[in-house]
Amino acid sequence: MYHFLDFEKSISVLEGKIEELRNISSKDGLNIGLEVSKLEEQLENKLKKTYSQLTPWDKVKVARHPLRPHPSEIIKNVFNNWQPLAGDRGFKEDNALLGGVAKLGDVPCVVIGIEKGKTVDKRIFHNFGMVRPEGYRKAQRLINFADKFSLPVITLIDTAGAYPGKGAEERGQAEAIASCIKTSLNAKIPIISLVTGEGGSGGAVALATANKVIMLEHSIYSVISPEGCSSILWRSSENNEQAANALKLTAQDLLELKVIDEIIPEPIGAAHRNPETLFNSIFDSLKLNLEQIISLSRNELKSTRNKKFLDF
Repeated sequence: MYHFLDFEKSISVLEGKIEELRNISSKDGLNIGLEVSKLEEQLENKLKKTYSQLTPWDKVKVARHPLRPHPSEIIKNVFNNWQPLAGDRGFKEDNALLGGVAKLGDVPCVVIGIEKGKTVDKRIFHNFGMVRPEGYRKAQRLINFADKFSLPVITLIDTAGAYPGKGAEERGQAEAIASCIKTSLNAKIPIISLVTGEGGSGGAVALATANKVIMLEHSIYSVISPEGCSSILWRSSENNEQAANALKLTAQDLLELKVIDEIIPEPIGAAHRNPETLFNSIFDSLKLNLEQIISLSRNELKSTRNKKFLDF
């Protein structure tokens, strides 16, 4: 069943009418294609208008849409020859963090992604995309592996933040995140990061310390979630929208602030309505960005990345 967001009421009515007409046409043998075409044109215009006027809080909802393509789907549809690699060689495998080797076109690379999962069972299995210390240590292992064999690293980020549980804190969550950032800063290979949905706090920065940071058009990236910000500043959950406005968390805000380098446009009505088009756009963007930096020397890759973050 399709999930409509609260600002999509008029869109849901139009889609409902189109579906009704299609059912009538197929059941009764009637030709009502012209009427359907008119409604589809209205729907496209409504989607364009609605999604061109989204508030930051609306974009938070789109970034969290349950049907939005996740890193696991991007890996499957953008890369080939995917070979997963597991474990941090210290504690255990973290199912929230996907990692392995693959090819982007003909270029071998290491791919690391934070996966939320879509079904209830998958979300529990992937811990709702909240990475534990062993996940960040696994990422470090893969980045060091890539550095050893001069492979580019591509990270796909979709997380509300690192896991804040007692066990994670006992195993050194903050240290693991800091060490992951340090590992990325020291690596002498191309690193490209793509925020696909939510980029939440240090849990996202740990994997977004890159030469190129890219965001999908309706993704978000912030130091804290709007709910977390609201609970701290107003001691209430009623100021989420105000917090979202203040955080400057949209891709458009972050490009203007020069925190990110590029925005990948999403299909009309956002990524979940046409994933195939999005996968093609992601492939083209990653390929182009990789071509721009892959010719840099190892020392240049490290120094330009460090300068990028020091300049903040």
